[in-house]
Amino acid sequence: MKKEFKIFMDFDGTVTETDVGEAIFREFGDKDKSNEIVDDLLNDRISSKECWIKLCDSIPEIDKNKLDEYINKMCVDPTFNNLIEYCDKRKTELYILSDGFDYYVDKILEKNNVRGVKAFSNHLEVEDRLIPEFPYYDEACFSSSNCKRNHIINNSSDDDFTVFIGDGNSDKEAVEYCDFIFAKNDLLRYCEMERITFFPFKDFNDVIKKLGELERKKRLRKTHRAQLKRQQAYINE
Repeated sequence: MKKEFKIFMDFDGTVTETDVGEAIFREFGDKDKSNEIVDDLLNDRISSKECWIKLCDSIPEIDKNKLDEYINKMCVDPTFNNLIEYCDKRKTELYILSDGFDYYVDKILEKNNVRGVKAFSNHLEVEDRLIPEFPYYDEACFSSSNCKRNHIINNSSDDDFTVFIGDGNSDKEAVEYCDFIFAKNDLLRYCEMERITFFPFKDFNDVIKKLGELERKKRLRKTHRAQLKRQQAYINE
């Protein structure tokens, strides 16, 4: 029987080479204030939603044209298209779960001709200031105002082998619900600390190679911890 993978991945610092969201606020706002707010988030003093609201409030006005020019300079990982091709060939569903904003996520994907990949993110209105909205907010997801856990549960079944690829703070809850984790940077350190099994990666070629190895295994087992977490989430709903 064919192994069905569902792949979920972070955007900022994973698809892109830079954390675009944080970079925007450091560029157009007060760098020290932005760093202070982000530090509060990383140390669990404020939630992701509170962090974004504070960051948006820290920029009293913004030039939309300059913002668009800045976003246009952002680059994706040069191996990202290799992963898309890999998934297309196998008809593997790939989802981008960003705790950033659709305003820049959509522009960057369009610039790089990425089509057919489902992306979920927070919403941002850009007028003379930044107005954040959180259509997928769930108070149970402290570290991700776009609740990644819910997207994983709603877009996969017990028959799927779930994969998560990420690098940071907003991925901490999501990895608890997936069978196979690819981690780098802060997420890697979190997985080590919490003793969550993961595969380290530098780029998407590393991910593709390991997925191929998993596909070839005769007996591929789901992660018991993730199964229990998913079952508990179903019960709570």
